[in-house]
Amino acid sequence: MKRNTLLRFVSMSVMLLLGVGLVHAQVDKKAAEIKKLETALNVAKANVAKHEKTIALSDSLVAKGTEQMSESKAETKAIATERKALDKQHASEAKALEKLITSKDKDEATKAKADLKALELKYKADVKALDTRLKDATKKSTTGNTNVSKGKSGKKTATDALKTAQASLDAAQAKYDAATGSGEPEDGGKKKKK
Repeated sequence: MKRNTLLRFVSMSVMLLLGVGLVHAQVDKKAAEIKKLETALNVAKANVAKHEKTIALSDSLVAKGTEQMSESKAETKAIATERKALDKQHASEAKALEKLITSKDKDEATKAKADLKALELKYKADVKALDTRLKDATKKSTTGNTNVSKGKSGKKTATDALKTAQASLDAAQAKYDAATGSGEPEDGGKKKKK
């Protein structure tokens, strides 16, 4: 009889330990599942943040490109105005010197030829400087146009990726809330409007 009692006691102890072990195993399994869901949630949040940052960078690229194109347009207009004034000034000065070249006074005619030559050199240098500025303005416009195109393309791609990432985040949040039992929204029960 003692043996039966002892055997019962041992078997009950083993069953009790197995029951406690199963409970611990289930708790550990649930904790591991929650940890896995938490990791997935954090990854989804990081993806959303990454795509939002890409959109912000794309917006700034579009803004910079637009600014560059505006500056280039203003510079091109200023160069055209300066070129027109330079051409007008050169024509009037050259006309006056050409009249002096036909003068009967040889010294005056020689001096006028030298002055005309110097005027032509200065005119060519001024035109070259304006052409260089125009080339730089055109380059700036091209760069601005490229930046706008890149920004718009990057924004479209990032916006599409953000929609996918946001859907993934919403699903991960729902799974995490279901697993942890925290189904209430964080903002006091009010639903977000999108």
